[in-house]
Amino acid sequence: MSEEFHVGDVVEGVITGVQPYGAFVSISDEVQGLIHISEVKNGFVKDISDHVHEGDKVKVKILEIDENENKYALSIRALEPERPEPKNENAISEKEGEHGFNTLKDKLKEWIKQSE
Repeated sequence: MSEEFHVGDVVEGVITGVQPYGAFVSISDEVQGLIHISEVKNGFVKDISDHVHEGDKVKVKILEIDENENKYALSIRALEPERPEPKNENAISEKEGEHGFNTLKDKLKEWIKQSE
């Protein structure tokens, strides 16, 4: 294992191979790692080849190092800014109650009275 790299380090590397499940990256002459398809970018990646290609220079974060196997788990996605949660226009506001039933609760007495 290389002593020059640690979990959490951000390093530059070159894509040396692309497979359907991820991309192999050389981060030094002795060290190669894998960017799993789920670590390419935020959101769903259908085809990794749409995002990275052999020979591309990439900046990656080291997520894990398996010292026994000398395997490095890398991520491009970890370097992207966090995306804010999309605002749901149909979401129930807090003033509508925990489950959104205040309107029903308020009308229930009136409806029961009408049905009698």
